[in-house]
Amino acid sequence: MPILGRRAAAITAALAMSVTTGAMANPALAHPRQADSTEKTPTAEGYGGAVSTVDPDASAAAIEVLRKGGNAVDAAVAAAATLGVTEPYSAGIGGGGYFVYYDAESGEVSTIDGRETAPAAMPADAFIDFSTGKPYNFTPELVTSGVSVGVPGTAATWERALKRWGNFSLEEALEPAIEVAEDGFEVDATFQLQTDENKARFSAFPSTSELYLPGGEAPAVGSVLKNPDLAETYRLLAEDGVDAFYNGPLAEEIAATVQEPPKTATTALPVPKGFMTTEDLADYRVLDQDPTHVNYRGYDVYGIAPSSSGGTTVGEALNILEPFDLPDLVKGNGIAGNQAAVLHHYLEASALAFADRAKYVGDPAFVDVPTGELLDPVFGKERACGIDPLKAAPKPVAAGDVEDYDGTCGLDPAAAGDDKDTENINTTNLTVSDKWGNIVEYTLTIEQTGGSGIVVPGRGFILNNELTDFSTVYSETDPNRIQPGKRPRSSMSPTIVLKDGDPFLALGSPGGSTIITTVLQTLVNRIDLGMSIEDALAAPRASQRNTLNVTAEQAFIDSPSGKVLSAQYGHTFAAAGKAGTSAAEIGAATAIEFSRDGQSVTAVAEPVRRGGGSAMVVKPSR
Repeated sequence: MPILGRRAAAITAALAMSVTTGAMANPALAHPRQADSTEKTPTAEGYGGAVSTVDPDASAAAIEVLRKGGNAVDAAVAAAATLGVTEPYSAGIGGGGYFVYYDAESGEVSTIDGRETAPAAMPADAFIDFSTGKPYNFTPELVTSGVSVGVPGTAATWERALKRWGNFSLEEALEPAIEVAEDGFEVDATFQLQTDENKARFSAFPSTSELYLPGGEAPAVGSVLKNPDLAETYRLLAEDGVDAFYNGPLAEEIAATVQEPPKTATTALPVPKGFMTTEDLADYRVLDQDPTHVNYRGYDVYGIAPSSSGGTTVGEALNILEPFDLPDLVKGNGIAGNQAAVLHHYLEASALAFADRAKYVGDPAFVDVPTGELLDPVFGKERACGIDPLKAAPKPVAAGDVEDYDGTCGLDPAAAGDDKDTENINTTNLTVSDKWGNIVEYTLTIEQTGGSGIVVPGRGFILNNELTDFSTVYSETDPNRIQPGKRPRSSMSPTIVLKDGDPFLALGSPGGSTIITTVLQTLVNRIDLGMSIEDALAAPRASQRNTLNVTAEQAFIDSPSGKVLSAQYGHTFAAAGKAGTSAAEIGAATAIEFSRDGQSVTAVAEPVRRGGGSAMVVKPSR
């Protein structure tokens, strides 16, 4: 059969296939580049390990590693490295992320913080244009710059994860990605759209336009795009380890690219210079840390602690929802109205948690983050007093007082935090499990769709623009203000859920600050609304981040629940983005749900968003 485009596989055809079979789950497919490896199937059920990503080449790479005896960590690194080839505008070794791991033998959840850091010489006024004395325009000046590039953490994350928990070497884990980079992948409509949306930025740099704008235009749908420079960079890491990334010639080239971005003489973009040095790269370290944890209706929910705000904000929102018997609201007549009642509580809890995120959360190495208080069920119960079950509260709401709470209503809220959301929507997420029961939930990013737009010449990867996640205007009271060596606040929310000590669900998503609401809404859909995991993930999304309007997909606005939320509860909606653009969708989640007996799994990817994702299992049947 002919190769289908990576994202262009017809959704109707995919849904018509059995969710427990299809080419994706055939054990005979031991190689990611066989003819049907790029066909997409959004749901796969089976045994022996599973994976869900946005991309079939990445999912196939993970399955190949699992079949060769690798565990979930080995497969996650293989998938992530392949996404660096096929999803280069979302992730790659020029960026960073957060890695959450469940160890089946110990029953423990551990995490790695691989977030990018600000250079040691980063000044507080780094985002000020000295020629005008005013902040740079966010788009396109700040997002297309050297000053926005943080010290990357992805390569160090891979090395640390493999060293702590893996069976494979980095060399073995990188083999599938090297082959995809050499052989190329088929361009689909989503990749072409993202390239077109970045054409002006990519055209500013010969190293970028030569790779992603062949002949000056986005590559045609159906064409094959190869990246031999990235294959060579991966080989360098495979042979010499990630020390070759943070020291030596490659580190010198990265620093030079940041300090003097290799722009064309004709571009109209100013491309501000950055501050990164080889010392910054040599000094970079990932952080081992404990996960966040809350118990929600008998489920133990584990997430990523600060520097990300994902675990604290998802966890706090669940604590706010806990006092309400949301499953009971679904019972009775009028399904749309009852679902709207649950979703009303979800939106209001999210706004309250986002108010506290803005007030209190930053890099804990620089800010005294009250993580324990934010995740205290008593604090959540008190914040729940801010929800009127029948009406949306005026936005924005004030932050809670973490120094004075007792779980009862009536205490005065704290002042609002200094917060302006600058996180961009594009990131990627992957979910992997293995035959031993280990699980990885991993979210990684280069921030903006296309990152900084700057490919390191001759190396084949785009540098991040992650420092735009700092608040663009400096304030001494802002926990997310720019500081040298600091990790900017993130919303990445890789999440693992246990039930009675056993795995129940692992999930995560891209989407900037909507990552938090995507994960939260999916949990509410699954646990409170009783949806299947397939329906919970595919359902239309809405995101309330303590703003006047609820950002929502058009399908949510037009749904029966959306209409009830507007007419009866007073929520006002704004479309997530213009139809036909990548901004019109919220998130692109992946998930794996585990059967109660622990024997079988259901891997789920998006059926439509970003052209649909790719779920695979090692064995579709015993």
